[in-house]
Amino acid sequence: MEENKSRKPIVAVVGRPNVGKSTFFNALAGEKISIVKDTPGITRDRIYVDVTWLNDTFTLVDTGGIEPESQDIILKQMREQAEMAIHTADVILFMVDVKQGLTDADSKVCDMLRKSHKPVLLVVNKVDSFEKYMADVYEFYNLGIGDPYPVSSVNKLGFGDLLDEVVKHFEGLNTEAVEDERIKVAIVGKPNVGKSSLINAILGEDRLIVSDIAGTTRDAVDTDVVYNDKEYVFIDTAGVRRKSRIHEDLEHFMIIRTISAVERADVVVMMIDATEGVTEQDAKIAGIAHDNGKAVIIAVNKWDAVEKDDKTIYRFTEEVQDILSFMPYAEIIFISAKTGQRIPKLFETIDAVNENHSMRVGTGVLNEIMTRAAAMQQPPTDKGKRLKLFYMTQASVKPPTFVIFVNDKELMHFSYTRYIENQIRDAFGFKGTPLRFIIRERKEK
Repeated sequence: MEENKSRKPIVAVVGRPNVGKSTFFNALAGEKISIVKDTPGITRDRIYVDVTWLNDTFTLVDTGGIEPESQDIILKQMREQAEMAIHTADVILFMVDVKQGLTDADSKVCDMLRKSHKPVLLVVNKVDSFEKYMADVYEFYNLGIGDPYPVSSVNKLGFGDLLDEVVKHFEGLNTEAVEDERIKVAIVGKPNVGKSSLINAILGEDRLIVSDIAGTTRDAVDTDVVYNDKEYVFIDTAGVRRKSRIHEDLEHFMIIRTISAVERADVVVMMIDATEGVTEQDAKIAGIAHDNGKAVIIAVNKWDAVEKDDKTIYRFTEEVQDILSFMPYAEIIFISAKTGQRIPKLFETIDAVNENHSMRVGTGVLNEIMTRAAAMQQPPTDKGKRLKLFYMTQASVKPPTFVIFVNDKELMHFSYTRYIENQIRDAFGFKGTPLRFIIRERKEK
């Protein structure tokens, strides 16, 4: 169970409104994750989902909603979707609807995708009966991007062949399982929070163009940084953004970029704008780092611009902990990218949380902590049966993951697991890193 540093391939879905992208998503996610109605433009759903097919896991991404007002707008927004997919995806699924047939917008977007030199698979959806619709599927050969894959998202037909083809394209992808000893730091946060300014402050030069217009940062590349003779790689998510007027798509794009940056990182620096406070969008972005089990530092930026008294830091810390209550382990620091305030402290914190993220604790010590914890607070009982903890060991790092063997998994309540977690944190700190627990049952001897 060693950690694997590679990032998951990204597969993006592009298509007109109502071709059935949400239904396709839900079918692959195996759960209802979005509201699907026949009214175009009301899909309010999770825009990404991890899909495992045979031995491959990839992130399936929806590239954004289209608000159909007129054919021109549909075409314009589809082009933006296609651009986003071309920028961020390893494989692109171009979805069309067998019942609506081939439209002009499909052909135009298809030209863009063809020129991108990325692998594009043509998915013909709503083929609820292969006998009935096969003749209509052949019409899509006219797009000239290879064989159409007929599927029915509602009936989950045709997925196998399509997914087999999708994962074939992952071979030879550079998903970075190379041993790179440098600490990888992803800088994430909503637009204009100061991500590029922070990297500039670290580098001491204006390498990225920064301006006040959302979406003007150009080259999002990994930046190599040497600080106090240590090497780091900073992954910037500011991103190659066309100045799209569509707010929804910006948010989509930001989240997609955040996912791909976070997956490659060891440490995530989540930037929050001190002048705006913690927003719902911040919580969404932080959730991605949390779900991926990364070490997290919350960097409250623009601290120089905040009116302060002796309670300001305390109040702001409370607000962060309140809204991001799912990650109480995150380290919080107050910085100013503009003045360079506390950048040395940022590096100290990066080193510390990275060390905690990959810390190993010996089995002997863990079992002592566990036995002591059980003596201090009796394990829960249910219907006369008491939970017994037999043994605990650390299975992997990044994040530190522990396996606890018990007599009955049902009795191991979430709150008791958290109690054990707190005991481990009291002993070893583990600041800045989530801890994972796997509960296994073992019959009593």
